[in-house]
Amino acid sequence: MQNFHHLVDAVQQNCYITDARYARNMTMCTYLLEMRQYYRWENDIPYSKSPPKDELGNWMVERENLWNTVEESPYAPLRVGSDLKDPFDSESINRKLLPEGYVYSGGYGRFHKPHFFLGELLKEEKRNGFTILVSGCEYARDLISPPAALLNRTIYLRREAVRRYIWDKFEEWNWKKRDNTQASAFSFYDFQKNPNLALEVMTENESEAMILHELGEGMAGDLLGEGWSEMLSTLTSIKAEIMARAVRDHMADCLSTLPALLEREAASSLHFYFANFNGMRKELFPRAMKGYQSWVASGNIEPLAEAVCQGKDHWSKVGQQLLDIYKKHGKNSSLFLEKLLIDGNSVLKF
Repeated sequence: MQNFHHLVDAVQQNCYITDARYARNMTMCTYLLEMRQYYRWENDIPYSKSPPKDELGNWMVERENLWNTVEESPYAPLRVGSDLKDPFDSESINRKLLPEGYVYSGGYGRFHKPHFFLGELLKEEKRNGFTILVSGCEYARDLISPPAALLNRTIYLRREAVRRYIWDKFEEWNWKKRDNTQASAFSFYDFQKNPNLALEVMTENESEAMILHELGEGMAGDLLGEGWSEMLSTLTSIKAEIMARAVRDHMADCLSTLPALLEREAASSLHFYFANFNGMRKELFPRAMKGYQSWVASGNIEPLAEAVCQGKDHWSKVGQQLLDIYKKHGKNSSLFLEKLLIDGNSVLKF
């Protein structure tokens, strides 16, 4: 593709702008971990090596100085071929890029942060009315790189981001070596003797689990309608947004992810799913965790399968209840959603 390097530079510039505006909103611990991995990606450092501390520190100072110079800049249009494209018009951009073997995404994530990436197209497939675009090598990205995302009816699966996510989890567990749910997940792979092969095989398995989740997100979106995105865009409370996203996550997982993993008897992915079942998601759906723990203790999968089956109806109803609150209270919905979280645990929790 002619002038591809100019497109890479333009996408990366938009990544700098979104990072300048949002990156420093993270907790310090999360920020430092993300910056470490960002430096690793930018300098092509293998997972087996640690980034040099002094160079990493200097790079962070330089990157923050760069952010200060671009924070007020508008997101720039992208020249694709002879056309200038809105950076959020992923569908139009990909009509030009996919035949050339590239894939692009520009959209909004948690707390309304824009995310951009440009990568190598590994695979394109259709499933259940959705298009799945799988990327490999990433040429441009922002600090936070969601491994999978649904935009309209297209699922973007970023294998590099999946690989980074798994390695982060492995490193975290490997430092402490606890006999916990993470240990159960990693026990299916030989990270000690052949970490590269183990990482590749686990990336393949967890990529499929993430695709299943995004398919569930699409199914949930079909049931809830466009009002859900409108509701999220108006929420002014972080706690209310986290709660709403957890409800939809549970809806998606009870519609797609967990039924498929249970049917396939994908034990390693089930362990990994519950190893990362935390925060608001864990608080709202204790029955799922109890079902998982029962399976681990007894080998009986039925309590978990029953929780998933009944959870499908429960979370669909709760999702509709949140939408009803939004339809009634509009931009003031955050207050009422928080009140539901505080006072209505019997309604929310399952």
